Amino acid sequence: MSFMENHFDKRLNPTLLVDDAKSIVSLLLNYYPEELQSRSVGTDSYKISKYAYGQDYHFVIKEKLKEFLTSIQSTIGEVSGRAFVDSAPVLDKAWAAKSGLGWIGKNSNLLTQKVGSFYFIAELIIDLDLDYDNPITDHCGTCTACIDACPTEAIVAPYVVDGSKCISYFTIELKENIPQEMKGKFDDWAFGCDVCQDVCPWNKFSKPHNEPLFNPNPELLSMSKKDWMELTEETFKVVFKNSPLKRAKFQGIKRNIDFLK
Repeated sequence: MSFMENHFDKRLNPTLLVDDAKSIVSLLLNYYPEELQSRSVGTDSYKISKYAYGQDYHFVIKEKLKEFLTSIQSTIGEVSGRAFVDSAPVLDKAWAAKSGLGWIGKNSNLLTQKVGSFYFIAELIIDLDLDYDNPITDHCGTCTACIDACPTEAIVAPYVVDGSKCISYFTIELKENIPQEMKGKFDDWAFGCDVCQDVCPWNKFSKPHNEPLFNPNPELLSMSKKDWMELTEETFKVVFKNSPLKRAKFQGIKRNIDFLK
């Protein structure tokens, strides 16, 4: 995506984001849901990515990071820094991998042996020297499950994803009409896509999160394809209040559903 090229110098040099920056503290927050969409009622439904079940993670995590920074300051003293949650030119996955939180998998996601990959990555960039952790080794081995399962063949080589072919790009980032050559390839995904994570063997270790704000509106879990097709803007505002789906807006979701019919 073209915006990834913006402010590339800041992605490589955190001191351009935070004056006198000395350390990056990378953190993970699990979002794997206890209940999966439509499974409890046996309904055939259009699917949304699990990260979007609850409230927008940007706001939820930003508040947690502010509290964390405050606790550091109250314990240590004067520490300057900034919190980042996927909304600034920060190499989230690269810094997290360098810190030893996981390794970059063949689907380009950060993977861990203990809890898989269903989590958000965030950072505190601070002006404090710390004892640093080291990267861990790659544990993908010869597995190609994510590459083999991608509905649009967006993983063009191990560790290389063509973002312009990804279902998440088409259903969230793309503002124009979805290309007709993609018809029939979306596997009923209406917002985002979890296929490369769902098939990853390490995600058998995923455990439900304990963050109430990530819990879905109960109506979401029971929505059928018919419910999605009949979705009104009023219902959208209620069911998806403070939801990541607001990034695509109501019209974007309707476009996606119409494309999937």
